[in-house]
Amino acid sequence: MSSNCREYPIRPIAAVSVLIKSGSKILLIKRRFDPGSGKWSIPGGLIELGETVREAALREVYEETGLTVNLDKLLNVIDYIEVDEKGAIRFHYILICFSAYINGTFSIKPSEEVADFIWVEESDVLNYDITDSLRKLLAGR
Repeated sequence: MSSNCREYPIRPIAAVSVLIKSGSKILLIKRRFDPGSGKWSIPGGLIELGETVREAALREVYEETGLTVNLDKLLNVIDYIEVDEKGAIRFHYILICFSAYINGTFSIKPSEEVADFIWVEESDVLNYDITDSLRKLLAGR
């Protein structure tokens, strides 16, 4: 297995996620691929070599949604560790989570990674089938 392998990695993988707000609503995206396939989450992805954490957050939001955002603040750092039925670590991400607000265009153009998207009242987010990492982020804010 190489160090670039996302599934069954040899070390934790650094990634970002961004909680985008518009008024009292949060943008949720339905993940098309694992981890979290079919669940609602927030935009995010891997940090590329040579890229700062903030650059990665802005790029991932744009790639997944077509939105240009302004990062507001660092919300939390979340450990996402998924163990398979044999006890092996299937996924291990360190998620650096930001909040953001929309800058400019409000038209969402989802990427192939996004199965669907919805704006949800912040008070209703926990009523959706959300990823464990988003649940941890919301609990720790």
